[in-house]
Amino acid sequence: MFESKYSKLLTTLLIVGIIIILAVLLLLGFFTIKNSRIDSDAKDAVDKFQDQLNEISKNEQEGNAIIGNIISPDIGIENIIGGDSSSNNINTYKGFPMVGTIEIPAIDLKYPVLQDASKSAMEVSVGIYDGPGLNVVGNTTIAGHNYRDGRFFSKNKNLVEGDKIYITDLSGKRIEYIIYKTYTTSPEDSSYLDRDTQGKREISLTTCTDDAQSRLIIWAKEN
Repeated sequence: MFESKYSKLLTTLLIVGIIIILAVLLLLGFFTIKNSRIDSDAKDAVDKFQDQLNEISKNEQEGNAIIGNIISPDIGIENIIGGDSSSNNINTYKGFPMVGTIEIPAIDLKYPVLQDASKSAMEVSVGIYDGPGLNVVGNTTIAGHNYRDGRFFSKNKNLVEGDKIYITDLSGKRIEYIIYKTYTTSPEDSSYLDRDTQGKREISLTTCTDDAQSRLIIWAKEN
């Protein structure tokens, strides 16, 4: 009888263990698919943004600009690009104002750059944290989360001096920046935000380190 009860207990524990393992695998699968979808949506938005720029550039050569299927004269390019399938507003990504895109080939990163780095905005992409704006003279800082799962700026730790960053703004201007400095600092240090760029365009990328105790800062200058 004792052996029978012991056997039933082992069987029950085995079943419970299997259920827990399956639940964990399902949960991991869910988050993997969710994270992959976030990256996929972002890349699709960047590619769509570039396609719109190409289409607009083509039409502007003929003295026109295009809005959807309607060609209208004398409309600035910055007023008609951007947007995504989930919003009826132009220049938006998932409901947030979009000011351009960032691409970093070394880590296969493509994201819309949002107008600000609010808590809710940074749940869907990266955003402007400080500075004059994309591709404007001076230092503009772009912030993104490090969730250690590949999303947003999670892979920034793999960037090195010499890697390239491409920023496209709403005017259609695409500028190549070269990384020339990477370092970690305390969360309280904001000295990197306001610095003399000697009349050049520069960007800074900021995110937390994997242990969330420090900030990883990357400086890049116009090539």
